Amino acid sequence: MDVPELLEAAGLLVPEESATENDITVADVWEYLTHDEWELALGLLEELADARPLPLGFWEDLATAAEQLRLEKSAAWCHWRSYEACHGIIRADLTLRPAAEARRRTPISGAGVLRPMWNIGNRTPTGDDPALDIARLWVERTPFLEPGGRATVRLAPLDPQRWRHLGPGQVITMHEDRSVAGSAVVLEVRRPAAPAA
Repeated sequence: MDVPELLEAAGLLVPEESATENDITVADVWEYLTHDEWELALGLLEELADARPLPLGFWEDLATAAEQLRLEKSAAWCHWRSYEACHGIIRADLTLRPAAEARRRTPISGAGVLRPMWNIGNRTPTGDDPALDIARLWVERTPFLEPGGRATVRLAPLDPQRWRHLGPGQVITMHEDRSVAGSAVVLEVRRPAAPAA
């Protein structure tokens, strides 16, 4: 499918009553599509998806359209949301340790590149030590997070089953080596609507 077909297919998956905080609806998407404003239509569809969870096919269509339009950041975001559609959403309020107190001296990329380890309460098989679990990190609304900075993040676990016990309010710690690189308070844990295939 080409870009307009992909965007139309994705638009058909958005319920008509969905609206963003700015009252953008699917009708606005159709308006941009009729004028071949594909990049704007894609952006509106991404915004509409925050109003309610949408199926995997929606995100796959948007990712393919973004790739065809050569919108790398948008494509990465849509692939991230595809993962969340399959495995659920984990959001947390992360505070990194200051550069003077931690190994990291440079900002972390916000676009899902970093794969730190996390102490989420799991134990090693002997039960003596914490087991660290890996999850990619996406920082919301900013391209970088400076040492000592604070932001809302989304986590994509390497093994989602090991994270099923988390709930809002729990404190987890981020590690890039044995030392603590940051701490986070879990804000939201949303299971996928249907089990991942």
